[in-house]
Amino acid sequence: MKKCYLWLALFLCLLSFHPMWGQEDTALETQLRALAALHKGKVAVFAKDLKTGKTVAINADTPVPTASVIKLTVLFEALKQIQAGKAHFEDRLRLTKENQVEGSGVLGFFDTPQTLTLKDVLTMMIIVSDNTATNVAIDKLGLKNIDNRIQWLGLKNTWLYKKVSKPPVGPMPPDQKQFGLGKTTAREMADVMERFAACNLNAPSSAAKPTARDQKLCDAAMHMLRNQFYRNSIPRYLEAVDTTEGESKIANKTGALDNVRNDVGVVDAKNGPVLISEFTWDNQDTSWTPDNAAEVLMAKVAKIIVDRWQ
Repeated sequence: MKKCYLWLALFLCLLSFHPMWGQEDTALETQLRALAALHKGKVAVFAKDLKTGKTVAINADTPVPTASVIKLTVLFEALKQIQAGKAHFEDRLRLTKENQVEGSGVLGFFDTPQTLTLKDVLTMMIIVSDNTATNVAIDKLGLKNIDNRIQWLGLKNTWLYKKVSKPPVGPMPPDQKQFGLGKTTAREMADVMERFAACNLNAPSSAAKPTARDQKLCDAAMHMLRNQFYRNSIPRYLEAVDTTEGESKIANKTGALDNVRNDVGVVDAKNGPVLISEFTWDNQDTSWTPDNAAEVLMAKVAKIIVDRWQ
């Protein structure tokens, strides 16, 4: 009986030490809503302390345009196909004039034809958000397979409609014109990013631990995400290293259009990883400078979240 009381006392002590364990941080939500209200545009945020389970959410279930953040789902499907033996990082893919497109990245400027590995293509898709690389990866993996995987994950409001800078093919959902390349919610894209950080390649109903092979795949993906080139949002006030000389402790994927700025990432903070998913759209500031208002807002939000929870 004494042991039972001892365990109960320990449990209550832990609860007092973590007053928001596994709960929504309403005080933080109030602070973030006040900041978001000053922004000339729309804002959605979902964040989670992966150690304690604390969360904060603002419009987290509102469907939003993804821009290049949807490339996280392409990366996840690649890992799943490699896990199943249907694809390999070493697979040789062909870059042709026909699959070069405009926008972010460098492969659109390469002489063609070129041969690249699947890992090369995925790396370019994440690190410099290469649109051409993304389309080569979609050709390899299959657009339908990627969307089927999104549904397999249980995501109800996430969809990749088409290849980047290419017209949609076949019948499209009526909201495709509204969202463009893809749609998601802050909460659902946080779920995708959390899977990389936790190395969870399992079906949603599974509690199996990652195998050594799974961990190698996740490590490769996280290496790409930690070297992501665009650092003006989540990493802006949190980055502590020169990322040209050492690997960042922030793994993230950005997405941007004229009036859309998004960033989803995991910050390896002092007391454990913090997941942050931020989307802004209908932004009045459409400039492409480092001090774009939405970029600065997302940076401030990320800093406030990490400072409070750490």
